[in-house]
Amino acid sequence: MVKKLLSHVRQYRRASLLTPVCMIGEVLMETLIPFVMASLIDKGINQSSMPDVYRNGLLMLLLACLSLLFGILGGKFGAEASSGFAANLRSAMYQNIQTFSFSNIDKFSTAGLVTRMTTDVTNVQNAYQMILRIAVRAPLTFLCSIVMCFRTNRPLSLIFLAAVVFLSLCLALIVRMAMKRFDQVFQKYDDLNASVQENVSAIRVVKAFVREDYETEKFKTAAGNVYRMFVRAEKVVSYNGPVMMFTVYACILMLSYLGARYIVMPPSPAYALTTGELTSMFSYVMSVLMSLMMFSMIFVMLTMSMASGRRICEVLDEKADIVNPDTPITSIADGRIDFDHVNFSYKKGSGEYTLSDIDLHIRSGETIGIIGGTGSGKSSLVNLISRLYDVSTGSVKVGGHDVRDYDLEVLRNEVSVVLQKNVLFSGTILDNLRWGNADATLEECQEACQLACADEFIERMPNQYETRIEQGGTNVSGGQKQRLCIARALLKKPKILILDDSTSAVDTATDARIRAAFRQAIPGTTKLIIAQRIASVMDADRILVLDDGRVSAFGNHEELLKSSEIYREIYQTQTQGGGDFDQPGQTGGEEA
Repeated sequence: MVKKLLSHVRQYRRASLLTPVCMIGEVLMETLIPFVMASLIDKGINQSSMPDVYRNGLLMLLLACLSLLFGILGGKFGAEASSGFAANLRSAMYQNIQTFSFSNIDKFSTAGLVTRMTTDVTNVQNAYQMILRIAVRAPLTFLCSIVMCFRTNRPLSLIFLAAVVFLSLCLALIVRMAMKRFDQVFQKYDDLNASVQENVSAIRVVKAFVREDYETEKFKTAAGNVYRMFVRAEKVVSYNGPVMMFTVYACILMLSYLGARYIVMPPSPAYALTTGELTSMFSYVMSVLMSLMMFSMIFVMLTMSMASGRRICEVLDEKADIVNPDTPITSIADGRIDFDHVNFSYKKGSGEYTLSDIDLHIRSGETIGIIGGTGSGKSSLVNLISRLYDVSTGSVKVGGHDVRDYDLEVLRNEVSVVLQKNVLFSGTILDNLRWGNADATLEECQEACQLACADEFIERMPNQYETRIEQGGTNVSGGQKQRLCIARALLKKPKILILDDSTSAVDTATDARIRAAFRQAIPGTTKLIIAQRIASVMDADRILVLDDGRVSAFGNHEELLKSSEIYREIYQTQTQGGGDFDQPGQTGGEEA
């Protein structure tokens, strides 16, 4: 995990190396200051020698300035390295997510991915900066202070060693207990983000059903869970302070008592202690204990960041299930589609197929209607054509070649899909249309909108094609959103166009005009239209009836009325009560 994360430091290696170098310089300067201070007291103040006072005082000032300079540079380089490291991690995660197939995306919740790219990366960033600075400073301060203590007075230095052993045992216990708690905290973060995301994205539904109180209570529950888990984790960490202060005060008391005895009544001349040396010992004991405090902070931060690091690596290590072949085909001859005894399952190896033994052959330029009950596999079927998922067994061919042999970008540009869940992005209408073709001219966009019957409402807008679309397309109706998505797909000028229930929110008259425009303007494009209403597919060249993931019937409208009980039942249900078919003088209404 550590190797995987550190591979993303890249261009910030220089800053990452300079930070600990500056920390070493800072520690060395700080270590020398008490040593010089002892000389100032013993040779200058105690012997009333002003030249020694001035000389040692200036030397201490120089050491302090150098320590400050090294500290500033260390902070600068540390911030540069850690911030750049975090930026690289986020970029790597985001780029890897863009390569995911639908099956990869299904493994992670949206809220979980957001948490990993924000909170988890921030934790790793803070830990990295702490490692570069404090993880270098703390052990070096500890070693230098211990060395100087032993150089000053060996017997008194044993006090520090006893304190180090005691603190090490306590800190190890605290860190071990805290680690379990922090592992659980970040799982609760996902639930909290999921609650926020779901509520904000569906705020209109929440208000329409007057469910504000329910959603507020759900958020409070998620936030409360995070709060309680953090309290439990921080409660364990809070023992660090009292243990540290007990050790500090115990060391000061022992050093004061024994140090005074060594000054007044030394056990031997070799262990005699001066006032200046005792003063420096006090400085060193604080440095030793503060370095141990830093160690504890490092362990706590590393504990949090290890949990975050594992979650980040899960995203970085996830390999796309669908990748380009070694020698991909870069052109598609025509819009022929062939399903050769296809079986498909969302769960690999489960043996439970969503689609079973699909054997279909569609000619280029045909219009194919697809109809069936909820869960019959309609969307799953068309997702295989653009290779959003791969088949479990069998093969899907486009233009005479297996879709797995094509370059993914080429395939998905030639197989344009308007998904069941229409999505528009924040920006102008023109910006959204050019998702289909970044180089499309205004005239091409207008032509696509005419085919999708979107021009009629765009022309009524104050800024027309420059009208801004809010995030998620919240300022346009469901039918308008669908027509914009269809126009966006048409701008690709694909060989195969798939409409996955993409006209459900438009009235039947507009639906009929869109289909008529398709017949006239793009006769050579193979069109697959998934629909719930017979009126949307009855004039198709052939209609596919799916039932429980299997082909129930395949033929034109008249043939299916005679041969397919399912199709006949749907037709009769929709026509007897008026259904989606227009009554005289009516055109239906568009869903808002």
